[in-house]
Amino acid sequence: MTLAEPTHQIAEEDRLRADLYNFLGVILSRPADEMLIAQTASLSGDDSPLGEAISTLARVAKLSKPRAVTSEFNKLFIGLGRGELLPYASYYLTGFLNEKPLATLRQDMAANGMARADNVFEPEDNIASLMEMMGAQIVGRFGTPANLERQKTFFNRHIAPWAGHFFTDLEGAKNSVFYAPVGSVGRAFMEIETEAFRLGGT
Repeated sequence: MTLAEPTHQIAEEDRLRADLYNFLGVILSRPADEMLIAQTASLSGDDSPLGEAISTLARVAKLSKPRAVTSEFNKLFIGLGRGELLPYASYYLTGFLNEKPLATLRQDMAANGMARADNVFEPEDNIASLMEMMGAQIVGRFGTPANLERQKTFFNRHIAPWAGHFFTDLEGAKNSVFYAPVGSVGRAFMEIETEAFRLGGT
C-alpha cells in the first residue's frame, strides 16, 4: 500500500487499534525477520482474552528463529502450488480467488483514495492488506481519518464476514507454531471490533 504520514489528532484508543491492525498486517504480509520477532517477543498483554493471546505470542516469539518462521510462513501461505491456508476474502466467501469480494473491495478502495502499491502483486483482498487498510483509515494515512461509520462500513463489508474464520483456521493449522498465537490475537481482536461496531463505539 502507498501510505502518507498522518498529521491528525487521533484518540489514544484509536491509535492502539490502528497499531494492532498494522501489526497484524505486517506479520501476515511476509515472514517475520529477526527484528520483527524481537519486537513481538517484547510485547506484553493483560488478563483479557486478547491480552493473554498477545502474551502467548510474545512467549512463542522468544523461542522462535527467523529460518523456522520463514519455513512455517511458506508452508502456511505459499507451499508447492498453494499453502495450507488461502488468506483471501474471495476464497473464504466464494471458494474461489479473484471473485466478487475482490471487485467490491477495489471499488471501495478507489472511493476511499486507496491504491495498491506498485511493488505489491497479491490480490488486495488478502488478510494482511485488509488489516493494513483498516489501520491506515483509522489514523488517516489516506487523508482524513475515517469516522466511526466509515470504519464500520468497511469492516462489516470486507473483514467481518471472514477474518474471524481465517484467524481460527490459522490457530489450528497443521503447520502453525509461531503463527498459531498470531491467529489467537487476530481472532480475539476481530471479536472485540465486531462487538464494538455492533454497539456503535470502539
